[in-house]
Amino acid sequence: MNDRRHGEDSGRIPGLYTDPSLATRPMPFQKLLLAAHRRAGAKWQQRAAAAPAIADLIELCFKRLPKDAIEYFRGGAGDEISSKRNKAAFQDVYLNPNGAVRFDSVDPSTTLLGTPVSMPLVVAPVGSMRSLWPEGEAVAAKAASEAGVIYALSTLTGTRMERVKEAAAGPCWFQLYLVGGKEVSLRGIARAKAAGYQALILTIDTAVAGNRLGDKRNRSSQLIGEINAASTSNAGFVGNLARGLYNERIRQAINPSMWKHISWILGFLADGQLMDFPNIELVPGSPMRFAPIGEQLAQSAVTWDDLPWIRKAWGDGPIIIKGVHNIDDARRAEREGAAAIVISNHGGRQVDRTPATLHMLQEIAPQLQASGSSMEIYLDGGIRTGADIAIARASGARAVLVGTAMAFSLGAGGPAGAARCLKIFKQELEDTLRLLGRGRGSIDDIDRTIFYEFKHRIG
Repeated sequence: MNDRRHGEDSGRIPGLYTDPSLATRPMPFQKLLLAAHRRAGAKWQQRAAAAPAIADLIELCFKRLPKDAIEYFRGGAGDEISSKRNKAAFQDVYLNPNGAVRFDSVDPSTTLLGTPVSMPLVVAPVGSMRSLWPEGEAVAAKAASEAGVIYALSTLTGTRMERVKEAAAGPCWFQLYLVGGKEVSLRGIARAKAAGYQALILTIDTAVAGNRLGDKRNRSSQLIGEINAASTSNAGFVGNLARGLYNERIRQAINPSMWKHISWILGFLADGQLMDFPNIELVPGSPMRFAPIGEQLAQSAVTWDDLPWIRKAWGDGPIIIKGVHNIDDARRAEREGAAAIVISNHGGRQVDRTPATLHMLQEIAPQLQASGSSMEIYLDGGIRTGADIAIARASGARAVLVGTAMAFSLGAGGPAGAARCLKIFKQELEDTLRLLGRGRGSIDDIDRTIFYEFKHRIG
């Protein structure tokens, strides 16, 4: 990305380009590619807008995106036991609804760190969302603000944080990775503060990239290397071809299965192919070139020793610690002044064989509550339905973070998919409040009594 995109016009709708200047970099025939992307994308948006459930949006995404492009968002670490446990934990819950109860209205709204939201949901920080749909982060942020929830932006994404905040009329949080070291991170913190981000998220479970075998087995790293080298080369097409900088692209182009995903291909090309990381400026004013995210995570681990200088740079705004697995780290986060924690195993993408995050929550939350903790507790991982939100709330979470569901919904249908994702969650949550029949139908009436406790069960 270059300087010509630093001052985008706020009148342009994210994800539905009006000119090529919003793309990551110039491409031949870019206006034609953008027009083709909009035509092809419109069909997928119509399908996404009619999806009955998150599972249907996920299925659509698998149809629109090629396997290699979607693997980063799908895969977990190792044998993917943790990622499977996250979802299975919610499916194993027994709910205990009260019958003969009818509410004229229900209220899923709450507050998070003092900010009113329409439901206890935050769109989680997810890396590389721009690879799913042009300006993907801005598209998701706009959908979040229109749904009345908070959007959290990852450092390792492809849309400038200022553009994302411009697209979102509502509150946003910024998740910081220390890529490039302290000075680079200080520039990122300063930009986030100036842009109006309200809270800073620090992820503590990325001391090294998880063993994501799907990413290792596909050939995405070869494609990334080719595009990066070609885009910085002074040689023409023939020269780059001779250097082998089109080998992987040719291999994919002659693969018949790739052309089943023409909508994604058009968007990828129209957006300038490989995105940059504009929220990381190793040199002031210049975005960092794209590289596999796993390599970046290994170089940017946050330690407790970093908290003092990060706190000083961020100022009085709230800091949220994400990636808490146990009560020891939860209590350490509180001692370090965290306003909230996110109980998360990174979607099962870092350490395999951890407990499900719901089970971690059920261990950690009662201990914090018993000690009089004032931190807010959030849950990340495995959320696929509105009922899951109610289950997390009853288990001690004030809110959930939704990452995978939003990423797949964005990939399925861009703006329409992102909006539909949040509409589904809210409608399902409201239906769950009605069906559980607790109190006056408020999210505040949801507690552990919604779980069935067997007293006379045999076997």
